Amino acid sequence: MVELYNAAAPKKAVNLSINSDLLRKTRELNINLSATLERALKDELCEREAAQWVEENRAAIKSYNEFVEQHGCFGDEFREF
Repeated sequence: MVELYNAAAPKKAVNLSINSDLLRKTRELNINLSATLERALKDELCEREAAQWVEENRAAIKSYNEFVEQHGCFGDEFREF
């Protein structure tokens, strides 16, 4: 499986602007902002790359689905479910 990103890459400081009340409540609960942001960005990256893959392979997926509709799925005769 191809890595989504290099998890061992060095950290980089950035400036962000977020809702002040959200920040206050987050700090009150001792939520690690960096870890939470990294997790959210990883999830978003995963979703977007998956959507991009589907778009890039749309024609092949359509062709395969049409083939299966016409000829059935490979190994159908051996399936027991």
